[in-house]
Amino acid sequence: MVEVRGPLGPSLETTMPTVREQLLARVEDGSPGLLFEDESWTWAEVLRESSVRASALATLLPSGQPPHVGVLLENVPEFAFVLGGAALGGQVVVGLNPTRRGEALAADVRRADVQVVVTDAAHADLLADVDVPVLPIDCPDWLALLEEHAAAPVPTADVGPDDLMMLIFTSGTSGDPKAVNVTQAKVAYPGKFLSERFGLGPADVAYLSMPMFHSNAIMAGWAPALAAGSTIALARRFSASGFLPDVRRHGATYANYVGKPLTYIMATPERPDDADNPLRLVFGNEANDRDIAGFGRRFDCVVVDSYSSTENAVIVQRVPEMPPGSLGRPVDNVKVLNPETMQEVPDASFGPNGELLNGEEATGELVNTGGAGAFAGYYKDPDAEAERMRGGMYWSGDLAYRDADGFVYFAGRTADWLRVDGENLAAAPIERILLRHPSVEEAAVYAVPDPSVGDQVMAALVVRGALSPGDLEAFLADQPDLSRKGWPAYVRVVSTLPRTATNKVLKRTLAAEGPVAGDGVLWTREPRGTSYA
Repeated sequence: MVEVRGPLGPSLETTMPTVREQLLARVEDGSPGLLFEDESWTWAEVLRESSVRASALATLLPSGQPPHVGVLLENVPEFAFVLGGAALGGQVVVGLNPTRRGEALAADVRRADVQVVVTDAAHADLLADVDVPVLPIDCPDWLALLEEHAAAPVPTADVGPDDLMMLIFTSGTSGDPKAVNVTQAKVAYPGKFLSERFGLGPADVAYLSMPMFHSNAIMAGWAPALAAGSTIALARRFSASGFLPDVRRHGATYANYVGKPLTYIMATPERPDDADNPLRLVFGNEANDRDIAGFGRRFDCVVVDSYSSTENAVIVQRVPEMPPGSLGRPVDNVKVLNPETMQEVPDASFGPNGELLNGEEATGELVNTGGAGAFAGYYKDPDAEAERMRGGMYWSGDLAYRDADGFVYFAGRTADWLRVDGENLAAAPIERILLRHPSVEEAAVYAVPDPSVGDQVMAALVVRGALSPGDLEAFLADQPDLSRKGWPAYVRVVSTLPRTATNKVLKRTLAAEGPVAGDGVLWTREPRGTSYA
């Protein structure tokens, strides 16, 4: 098990190198820097291409306005070159989410003060409502612009660690996405730290298939490879069936993930030679314990799963002795607080079968009591910042409970509280129980209105084997740590769950469908019984 330590604090930001400095260290590096399909560039060539983009975009950015460049692309080399150019030249890349549409996408562009959008023909139609110039990279105008600036030198820019490098929108699972300020230090520090922690170097190849408009791809994939001088193998998009062939093709030794990619890869047909691959380390967050262990065994690598968010203000460390189901042990300033009293919740108490006995009083919110940590705020959104920063502390919006040894367990988002028969229940512990069934591939638990008062528990399940209503009833009856109130009143068996582009489940979509609408097959539990029909 690899232990992750080293939270980014204000004292470190002033001493950290900038991403510009990390790129400049590669300016004469003739080793492979970027691989994409059948193309390749050395790091020195990546720097030259990035300098061209910085120079070209500088001519399009109006004077006196924020130098913000929207990028609506899949993981193609042009994204990497524009990102590198922005880091070198003091511009700011605004990652735009291709699952956003119409006025919602146009609002993201306006809110982030985007001056120009770089996209391609496949995504250009999504930008019909945007009122700034749109440049498809596969059109003659863009190619002519690059040719005009082909001899551009590395830009000179006064770039500091606290200067903006990106605006990255949150996933929007519980509301409208917010643009997170991502400084040069917020990319440079995790890149340096993770590359050292995982022993990455020029001989490593980092496979990057998570979308580059999201923080996981940048901070857990692109940044460590840059800091270490490793090669980046860029995949246009994530593909479960294409993952292992890509790893072998590019000789990838490292990969990152967020959300459910491990689950999707594990669902592909197993082959006797799966372990015959160069992969040694996979790092990410939000995988379940079953897939973490199974993926490591099947592909003969180490999987390190961590707790993380786009804001990156709350640090929880995974350690070898942590109990199953735990996120790990939080650093000193991170506590579990009652959001109403702002006091620490009591330790969780467990029964002889592992059941949580005091879930309502022991569940609180993960909070950085020491301040904002690495959180540099939301762009021009003081109300959202005030919601996160209450009483001089950063409130993550994530529910958790803590055992007597100091280990914390994820209990869901604050929106995942369910009020069942006058008692508060958290969704995540019920999901972990459902995932114990070998046929359940994914589980999402959420609240639907009770006809009388409060909520009822509903679960959406993706199954990969045989599962009948009777099987589920027998399984739940055998789970000693599942309270009677945690039994789902409704179960919908579906082929897929609605997700964001970063693989996070959109529970608000499921909750809006309720037990009436929605795809799949609905099972309903008898009001005071345990059987499903």
